Amino acid sequence: MAQNPWALTAGILGNIISFMVFLAPISTFYRIYKKRSTEGFQAVPYIVALFSAMLWLYYAFIKTNVILLVIINSIGCVIEAIYIAIFLAYAHKKARVYAAKIILLLDGGLFSAIVLSTIALAKGDTRVKVVGWICVGFAVCVFAAPLSIMKLVIATKSVEFMPFNLSFFLTISAVAWFSYGLLIKDLYVMLPNVLGFLFGLLQMILYVMYKKPNGGKKDEKEAVKKSIPIKTTSIDDEQKINTDEWTKQVKDNQENNNMTPV
Repeated sequence: MAQNPWALTAGILGNIISFMVFLAPISTFYRIYKKRSTEGFQAVPYIVALFSAMLWLYYAFIKTNVILLVIINSIGCVIEAIYIAIFLAYAHKKARVYAAKIILLLDGGLFSAIVLSTIALAKGDTRVKVVGWICVGFAVCVFAAPLSIMKLVIATKSVEFMPFNLSFFLTISAVAWFSYGLLIKDLYVMLPNVLGFLFGLLQMILYVMYKKPNGGKKDEKEAVKKSIPIKTTSIDDEQKINTDEWTKQVKDNQENNNMTPV
């Protein structure tokens, strides 16, 4: 464990916030359980999150003396595995087969290839460096995911699908892990969290820029109503149900696509 008390504090804070982020999709899986259906949800975000946690756990084991990384990524592996198991239990056959293939290729094949090749071809500090850069490269790819939602916010001038709380906690998590990496002098923990902080900060800036006043959403709806010809009640009701369902799905998927690098 890190001897520096400030590093210990930063690591514990990072663990707590990362744990909260790992638990964020609980409402989605409770919905899946209640409806006995995965509906339009995808398993890929959780499979990728599991792979990320496994990769950082492997790095923590060969790095040694980073017990806080071991703890949070062990917890992450368990939580993501539970999510995936629930998905597989309630997904229709086609989605289940597709998810199983991704699990075998990514969490099974690619992870095993990384472990075996680094054990066979590298030793000591060299192995730590190789695995560290692999973790950094993968974390950068993961952090590129918010770009799509940021583009959507700018295009629609609406923050409806970008929850401020999640962006805030991801930013604080990045700060905590960057501080931890800095204090224990671990470049591979520091680097991806610089990007995480920047993306989180940009999301919060966009939220402030495009957040509607309290009455904005109501005025927007009224404007839409005035511009659309009157339809029958049954069609309006059906359209509202479909719109609400789609909105809920997009919000849940956006919430679940956000992942911490460690």
